[in-house]
Amino acid sequence: MAATLKDATAIVGIGQTPFAKQLPASEKTLACRAIVAALDDAGIRPSEVDAFASYTMEETDEVEIAKAIGAGDVTFFSQVGYGGGGSCATIAHLALAVATGQATVGVAWRSRKRGSGPRPWRNTRTQLPTPGQWTRPYGLLRPADEIAMLARRYMHEYGATRDHLFNVALACRNRANQNPAAMMYERPLTREMYMGSRWISEPLCLFDNCLETDGALACVVVSAQRARDCRRRPVYVHAAAQGLPAQHHGMVNYWNDDPLTGPSWTAARHLWKNADFGPQHVDVAQIYDAFTALIPLSLEGYGFCGRGEGAAFSEGGALEIGGRLPINTAGGGLSEAYVHGFNLINEGVRQLRGSSTAQVPDATTCLVTAGEGVPTSALLLRS
Repeated sequence: MAATLKDATAIVGIGQTPFAKQLPASEKTLACRAIVAALDDAGIRPSEVDAFASYTMEETDEVEIAKAIGAGDVTFFSQVGYGGGGSCATIAHLALAVATGQATVGVAWRSRKRGSGPRPWRNTRTQLPTPGQWTRPYGLLRPADEIAMLARRYMHEYGATRDHLFNVALACRNRANQNPAAMMYERPLTREMYMGSRWISEPLCLFDNCLETDGALACVVVSAQRARDCRRRPVYVHAAAQGLPAQHHGMVNYWNDDPLTGPSWTAARHLWKNADFGPQHVDVAQIYDAFTALIPLSLEGYGFCGRGEGAAFSEGGALEIGGRLPINTAGGGLSEAYVHGFNLINEGVRQLRGSSTAQVPDATTCLVTAGEGVPTSALLLRS
């Protein structure tokens, strides 16, 4: 599989809607707008689309999307579970389908109205899933509560502080301040604002939590051979991986030998095994940031530093442009938009095209990750 997937396919089109706290259009309409924009970006007609990939949490489905955009016969379709953990896997599924001849033009998308819609944990009429029966009765009602427990454990074991979490929030906000499409464009963040903000779930404050966003994004995947004839510079899918560690329990990792060794460690081993380069060769990273605390955990999981060193890695502007590893250069989920991490994929493509609003000079390699704390996925992209 590795021999067939490596650089065999490319992302040739990206599209997105505006991001806002509230958009009037339906999730289906937003999805179609993002998909059509991505196809136009690639110079490919909707009638040529024969593959779809999305999240299981996606409220729209491929049947309705295919009809609405005018797709032809569809020969491959898949959905990936676990919310933000599925973002990169949608691209991986399309890449595998195209590389093995199951399809020729694949579209992945995510459309979400979380800013104007209800929070899923408010629904108390449905029976709790098995993991929730071990957490919600004891006060861990929201993802923020579960990650807060991991963050406190990390602080206790490795001496991480709120200043380290601020470094993450600031790096993402600084990049959003350069991005006119970001919800936090021209809204700077200071240490005083961060330290003085209200708690969401201690030790996570307001600015440690992602935005709530209405919006949609999409990507188009074709073979490397076809990519050379598309409208935009191709960005190759060099490697991809998913990760579900043994005895995993979503977010809190109750049953793992080490709760701080999350799904990123499993995904990373497979990712680097099938790549021609390692963490030291990554020019820019788009790391899933539903919460600031996920960044140091992911830095360690993907091998940019050792165990317990992720917080210290953030010091001295390391995550900023010009630092050791610039991250989330459009603002990420913390400051651009939170659409279950799909915006990180689009920004990875822009970086390798050279069209980002916060361009890393001469970037040729990019790591994109999905949610840490849940069964996850990751991509290595190269130009």
